[in-house]
Amino acid sequence: MALRVRALYDFRSENPGEISLWEHKVLSLCSEQDIEGWLEGVNSRGDRGLFPASYVQVIRSPVTELPPTSRYANLSSGSFEPLPPHSTFKPAALELFSLPAAAGYPFSLVPYGSSYQPSQGSDDDWDDDWDESSTVADEPGALGSSYHDYEVTGSQASGHYCLSTQSKLSLRPRSGHLAGHPHPPSSGAKSSATVSHNLNRFFIFVKSGGEAFVLGEASGFVKDRDKLCVVLGLQGPEWQKNPYPFQCSIEDPTKQTKFKGMKSYIAYKLVPSHTRQQVHCRYKHFDWLYGRLAEKFPVISVPHLPEKQATGRFEEDFISKRRKGLAWWMDHMCSHPVLAQCHAFQHFLTCPSTDEKAWKQGKRKAEKDEMVGANFFLTISVTTGPEASLDLQEVESQVDGFKAFTKKMDKSTLHLNHTANEFAHKQVTGFKKEYQKVGHSFKCLSQAFQLDQQAFSTGLNQAIAFTAEAYDAIGDLFADQPWQDLNAVMDLLALYQGHLANFPDIIHIQKGNTFTSVKESKLHVEEGKMELQKAEGIQECCNIISFVTLAEINHFHKIRVRDFKSQMQHFLQQQILFFQKVTQKLEEALHKYDSV
Repeated sequence: MALRVRALYDFRSENPGEISLWEHKVLSLCSEQDIEGWLEGVNSRGDRGLFPASYVQVIRSPVTELPPTSRYANLSSGSFEPLPPHSTFKPAALELFSLPAAAGYPFSLVPYGSSYQPSQGSDDDWDDDWDESSTVADEPGALGSSYHDYEVTGSQASGHYCLSTQSKLSLRPRSGHLAGHPHPPSSGAKSSATVSHNLNRFFIFVKSGGEAFVLGEASGFVKDRDKLCVVLGLQGPEWQKNPYPFQCSIEDPTKQTKFKGMKSYIAYKLVPSHTRQQVHCRYKHFDWLYGRLAEKFPVISVPHLPEKQATGRFEEDFISKRRKGLAWWMDHMCSHPVLAQCHAFQHFLTCPSTDEKAWKQGKRKAEKDEMVGANFFLTISVTTGPEASLDLQEVESQVDGFKAFTKKMDKSTLHLNHTANEFAHKQVTGFKKEYQKVGHSFKCLSQAFQLDQQAFSTGLNQAIAFTAEAYDAIGDLFADQPWQDLNAVMDLLALYQGHLANFPDIIHIQKGNTFTSVKESKLHVEEGKMELQKAEGIQECCNIISFVTLAEINHFHKIRVRDFKSQMQHFLQQQILFFQKVTQKLEEALHKYDSV
């Protein structure tokens, strides 16, 4: 029996090969293999084609027989922690597995692609290129993508994190706050009071490992190459600068084939400035790298890749637009002090994708990285001056201010992107058409005047005909101009919309249990239920998360100022050049009348 899916939202097909979806309607899949985020199936009207995988949920029956190796739901039965009898919390994902038949769902709904998964199939035929070895999502004990992130429950938590968090931050005491000091796990505690776990296993603070780190449930050996440093700059905490900064260009996208022409794909030439060695990468390599970095760095805003497209992937305009988007992505990667030095990123930049053996080795190494989730926070050290300290109330105020800023920026970037897109469309269609309509009218007038055979009217006829040509040319200038200025602005806005989509999770990691944990621990100390040393350890871990969050916020603001300054300068320069060209055309037409 063909696998069936249920549409979550309406989707209107806009390109050949796509089909429309209607909410709650059931479709039959032609294949379980997704094509860069798209599936092929037959809708309720009998139309066959492609539709977005994120718009549907897989229908499985019965509920207790979920295949453990399903690519659609990497979730094993029993991977959820039982809730207390009187708990009212019910994660949305759990509701999908327990919808009552009375609601019209007598079957199980499995979320399709609920978290990041590298694309499989199409020109990104992952398994054909590399090997059959499991990804990190399938590695025992690894914090992978999809629902494996949520399997840390109850007494099973030690399967991922050992109870021996140790860190090295030392802060001076501040009024109303505890001072953090290096502390080993206490084995002879006189009391059993603990800071409570969050029951919501899907909460980003839990999922990222932030809670496990704060509660002392993270352990691991941190190698020198994995250590990351936050320093106190003039504007507050910031990432330590990359001692060997570099850039990387993305050039010459070319269509290539494999399997004797049966498979086609686009390869991009990368030239890092620090190696000067060319490497060629496909979009799937970028996709894989993004997945690794997004998992490894829970409090760093990894820039989003340009959107995927199921049809028209080899069209010149699409390839050009994707190259520009990848260039912006690469610029932000190289500009980030932490991401630029990440070993997975360096492997991506330096290892030729044609060397399959070396690529596989680097890929496996990156996917077995243990410094992810809670362990990521173990890699952080803070270099502070003698007077340095953090007031969590001040941190909360700064984070709340940044949260309001990102909300306002997100709204304004969406509005500007809509306005710019609408204006560009007018230039390409409406303005060009109107100017050429004016030019055509002048041409008709010139043709009428040419019926007059008098010699003294020849100059006027020619001048009016030239004016008609000038307006035609101006119409073409309007149609071409968005490629010079507005499109570049919209590319930048798209990149920052990805960053702004990242920050709510980053903020929740910092705010999730940080302040609550500190308050609870202080109360337990006052009541004699917790040793001061343990409370100081919680304070220390919360300070590390706060330092990292503020460092990432600081970096975002710096790079934002740099990017928008540069892009606005470019936009205005192109606007000036454009109107200079328009003025030049009008002046040339004007001079034609001097000899009449």
